Amino acid sequence: MQVNSTLASASTDVPTTQTKTARTTKQALGQEDFLKLLTVQLAKQDPMKPMEDTAFIAQMAQFTSLEQSNTLVKEMGYLRADMQMYAANSMLGRDVTVATDAGEISGTVDSITADSKSVYVNIDGVKYPYSAVIGVKPTAPEGQTPAPAPATTPAA
Repeated sequence: MQVNSTLASASTDVPTTQTKTARTTKQALGQEDFLKLLTVQLAKQDPMKPMEDTAFIAQMAQFTSLEQSNTLVKEMGYLRADMQMYAANSMLGRDVTVATDAGEISGTVDSITADSKSVYVNIDGVKYPYSAVIGVKPTAPEGQTPAPAPATTPAA
């Protein structure tokens, strides 16, 4: 008696769909991941030797500390951006010198812009990072020219 394999007798009229799900890796664990791990840990523990309360509390304290640290880093980034925007705003209308790959460029700051990465000073329609500013000249009151430096006489 001859037996056919089930693969050979399968109908080819039925369309088969194979879906592959792309697996993405996370760079950091979040609160949800910690709770999943904790749930699995509690489910798999030996009922005769449960996890000690101190170990559980220590893990929770470490996780809480990590979350607070991440929040602090994020908030410090916002504070830094705000401070840069405030400092760059004080340069409006002033002559500044900016260091670039091509050398130093001087000009009057026309406007200030910002995006999610940095704060920029605009000189003659070109954006330069605020961090590239290496010099700022003082402005004279309107209608006046800056006073020349006092002449020095050699000591006798």
